[in-house]
Amino acid sequence: MSEAAFIPLSVPNFSGKEKEYVNEAVVSEWVSTGGSKVGAFEQKIADFVGMPRGIACASGTAGLHLAMLCAGVRPGDEVLAPTLTFIAAVNPIRYCFAEPVFIGCDNSLCISPEALHRFCERECHLQGDKLIDNTTGAHVSAVSVVHVFGNLADMEQILAIAEQYHLVVIEDATEALGSKYTAGTFAGKFAGTLGDIGVYSFNGNKIMTTGSGGMVVSNHPEWAEHAAHLSTQAKASPSQYVHDEVGYNYRLTNLQAALGLAQVEQLDDFIAHKNTMYDYYAEQLAGISGVRLMGWREGTRPNKWFYALVIEREGVTAQQLIGYLAENKVQTRSIWNLIHQQAPYLQNRFFETEKAEWYQQHIVNLPCSTSLTCEQADRVVALIRDFFSNS
Repeated sequence: MSEAAFIPLSVPNFSGKEKEYVNEAVVSEWVSTGGSKVGAFEQKIADFVGMPRGIACASGTAGLHLAMLCAGVRPGDEVLAPTLTFIAAVNPIRYCFAEPVFIGCDNSLCISPEALHRFCERECHLQGDKLIDNTTGAHVSAVSVVHVFGNLADMEQILAIAEQYHLVVIEDATEALGSKYTAGTFAGKFAGTLGDIGVYSFNGNKIMTTGSGGMVVSNHPEWAEHAAHLSTQAKASPSQYVHDEVGYNYRLTNLQAALGLAQVEQLDDFIAHKNTMYDYYAEQLAGISGVRLMGWREGTRPNKWFYALVIEREGVTAQQLIGYLAENKVQTRSIWNLIHQQAPYLQNRFFETEKAEWYQQHIVNLPCSTSLTCEQADRVVALIRDFFSNS
């Protein structure tokens, strides 16, 4: 009998014109931050999500830093942010010398609008058009919303709360490129385009990749222009070395953009495959007691970037299942450790995090590559069935 092959968690899918486009960039000798493919890639992403302009940058984290700066997050401000997310979603707040206040999640794993509203109502007060934290006296200037695993947050409620309390809405859509509303007020609108400014990521494990990279879009044209300016060292003259503020080396390279152009051509197919394989997993897992595959917000078409298996059997931990699958050459992962419990943020305020604490202990992300096959999914499910049969 042949030995079982390793099944990765999430790997890139280069089945399009990646080599052709990268070769064009190499032949043109534009491999760094100049070259026509950067602008073409920016426009392709902007067109895909229905925005007038995209600003390519070196990473999703760089994009979030630019978004915070353009949104006016200032030293000493506070930004409301989820505790259940990857730490890169929060570190840019500190890059701006501001502080996060951590809010718990709802059952979508995204920031809870109810908790968000209660914090603003009970823990803060309005002073003119500024929300002030009663405990710290700081100006709460923004809320950062992460669409976790491609599941859309409840933007209708969040935007209403933001308007009531004069908060800028920064959308971290780094996991949600292609996720969109299909019903309600925002039908047809994509993640990242609903708030004031949004950010996408093209990291190696994302639904499409440029190896590393990100993109900023904004409903404020002047913010998008400012993001582009800051990302190129704030160079005020195209031919002279004149700089009018502190800028950053945050531009995407032409080689990366070439990869991105080939990837975005396949993005609809990637999303369709993610949806198909999610449905296949859900059908196969349905008969296993003690687990369920987490669903998605109604009235949306998510990109289903990551599949979250929720463990509900008493005495069984996520780490036990992860270990068992690893022994059998299946790569999975737990959800992130909560950020308010991480060393850099132990002194920060947090609010209604109990649900996030529960989910952090009970979720396993299953293999979900855009090249995942039914045969691979069958093997993953069979191992999960065996694990729970013996638990």
